[in-house]
Amino acid sequence: MARIKVGMIGVGHSHASGKMEVLRASEDYEVVGVVEPDNMLARAAQATAAFKDLPFVTRAQLLDKPGLALVAVETNVPDLLDAADAVVEAGKHLHLEKPGGASLPRFRKLIDTATRKHLTVQLGYMYRYSPAIVFLRRALADGWLGTPFELNAVMSKVVNPASRVELAEFSGGMMFELGSHLIDLVVGLLGKPTNVTPYSQHVSSAEDQLADNTLTVFTYPKALATVKSSAQEVNGGDRRHLVLCGTEGTAHIQPLDKPSLLLTLSKPRDKYPKGTTEIPFGDFSRYAADIADLAKIIRGEKDTDFPYSHELAVMETVLRAGGMPTDK
Repeated sequence: MARIKVGMIGVGHSHASGKMEVLRASEDYEVVGVVEPDNMLARAAQATAAFKDLPFVTRAQLLDKPGLALVAVETNVPDLLDAADAVVEAGKHLHLEKPGGASLPRFRKLIDTATRKHLTVQLGYMYRYSPAIVFLRRALADGWLGTPFELNAVMSKVVNPASRVELAEFSGGMMFELGSHLIDLVVGLLGKPTNVTPYSQHVSSAEDQLADNTLTVFTYPKALATVKSSAQEVNGGDRRHLVLCGTEGTAHIQPLDKPSLLLTLSKPRDKYPKGTTEIPFGDFSRYAADIADLAKIIRGEKDTDFPYSHELAVMETVLRAGGMPTDK
């Protein structure tokens, strides 16, 4: 089967090199070009194994490449939507890095254009295809947990001074940056909330004014969810977790990046007994499963698991969760 020709616009996003490593290692894709107008960023990328020996071209040159089918947009967050607009206008499928920009009207217009042109837009939320999250979605759909009434999730780390300055550009702070990964899961598991109440603080002595200690409460008719994200938790990766409680059971995933799931059931389900069972999943590639899934969607082998209605609900909820405007 012919490989899907793919290019990348931007190397500034923290996920860019990881995405490129996955694309180059995949038998589904052929990387045909990279765009990075910032010479310093381009030179730094070219010195790494992920981008070594790849052709760096202009955006126009990339979008004019014969047979190009897909573009991954991995720019810094302020530039995501500009690049994404150019990709869909050129009639190419799009993998768009999270959080998909900071403008709901512009994001909605992007989705409208993609819909009209019959293009796929996949957002780069890295836990969608975690084996623990996939297991949890199935358990919830099959009724193992009963009716969900509580969800809480935490994702934090220590952010270096230079990155703090960049993140402070967005008033949503850490909820917009890291919390968005968890909000994607909240919306995927519980749907779009009826109410979103954000809380944020600047607790560091740094002068950047980053909202570095954030909490958001999501209200549903019969459930409450909370997401917490901060920029100063030592070894925060090990405490990244998601807990979903239902009337018939509880699932607790921790840590998110090397997941183990504690499944507590009120009665036996399939091969799992009543009580608590630990289900280890071990290491997983953050990006491999969604990139592989995207190839199947582009080839028409399956429909997306995350339709445009989900992407729009996530974008709106992410902005509301960070106390950011949704009308600009």
